[in-house]
Amino acid sequence: MVIQQAQDLRRIVIDILSAVGASATNAAEVASHLVGSELSGVATHGVAQVPSYVQAIQVGDLLPRAEPAVLNDLPVAALTTGNWTFGHVAARHAAEIAIEKACAAGLAVVSIVQTHHIGRVGHYVEMGAREGMISMVFAGGFGVIDPQTVPYGGRTALMHTNPIAMGFPVADADPMMFDFATTTLSGVKVINAHSRGEDLPPGAIVDSEGRPTTDPQAFMDGGSHLPFGAHKGYALMMAVEFLGRVFSGSDDFADASRGGAVMRHQGVTMLMMKADLVRGMDHYMRGAADMVASVHSADPAPGFTEVLVPGDIESRSRSERERSGIPLHEDVWEGLVDAATAVGVVV
Repeated sequence: MVIQQAQDLRRIVIDILSAVGASATNAAEVASHLVGSELSGVATHGVAQVPSYVQAIQVGDLLPRAEPAVLNDLPVAALTTGNWTFGHVAARHAAEIAIEKACAAGLAVVSIVQTHHIGRVGHYVEMGAREGMISMVFAGGFGVIDPQTVPYGGRTALMHTNPIAMGFPVADADPMMFDFATTTLSGVKVINAHSRGEDLPPGAIVDSEGRPTTDPQAFMDGGSHLPFGAHKGYALMMAVEFLGRVFSGSDDFADASRGGAVMRHQGVTMLMMKADLVRGMDHYMRGAADMVASVHSADPAPGFTEVLVPGDIESRSRSERERSGIPLHEDVWEGLVDAATAVGVVV
C-alpha cells in the first residue's frame, strides 16, 4: 500500500486534468469528488478512475472544459445536459438545481443526459442530506451499446451495473445512506480481481455460456455480471434502468462521437424531497435519530462485534483517513503516476 494525504492527491489529480485541458473549476470539482470517494473508502470510484478520464479526453469522448446546462425547466422538475463534460460536474449541477427546487416546492426531480461518469452516486445523496433532503439517485443506460449484465434467468447480457443511492438526514450525525451497483459486484472490482490474480465470490459473474464462475478471466472472455439478490436485485436493476434511461430520454440525446460505449446513453435521475414535507423537521429528526439508535443498540450476531447503519462505514473511513492518510493499492498509485508522467506532470 502507498499512503497519500488527501490534499496531495487532490493536487495531483488537478494537475493531471489541467494538463489535458480541464478548466480550473472542473478539475477542482473532479479532484474533490475522487479524493472524497477515497476518504469514504470507495476506492472503485476514486483516483483509479483518472487514467480512464485522461483517455476519454484524448479521444474526444469527454469535453473537459464544457459546462452543464438546463434543457427543460419546470417548477418541480428539470432536464439537464452535461454537454459531455465530467459527470461529477454535471451531477453536482443537477443536484444543486434539485435541492433549490425542492426547497421551494417540497420536492423535485432532475434528470441528466449527455454526460460522462458521475462517480460515487452516494456523494449526491449526501449533498441532499446536508440540506435536510431525503434523496435518491438512479443511473442507467450503460448497457445499450456494451451490455455486461445478464437479466435474471438469461444467458445474454442486456444491461450494466445500474447504480442506485438513497440518503436520509439524521440529526447531529452523518446521513443514513447507501450507494451500490445492482450487480453483485461493481465493474471495477471485477477488473481489479483480474489484474491482481484474485478469484471472485460465488454469485458475482457467469461465463460466456451463462454458467456461474468465480474466475474473472471468464468475465474478460465474454462473461457477464449477475444482478445481486437473484430476481429481487434484477427487479431493482430494471427500475433503475427505467428511472435513469427511459424516464430521462437519454437515448434521444446520444451522440456517436461522445461518451464512449458505456456513457453514450447514460441517463441519471435525481429525486430530492424535504424531510419535513409532511410533518415538522423536529419530528422527522427525532424519529430518524431513534431509528439509528435502535439499530446501533441491537445485539450483534455471532461473528459480529456491532450492528451498523448504512453509511457508518463511509463515515468512519472519512474520520480515519483524514487523520492517517489514504491507502492506495500499488497498482492504483502506479497507474496515477503513469498518467501524470504521460501528460508531463511531475508527482
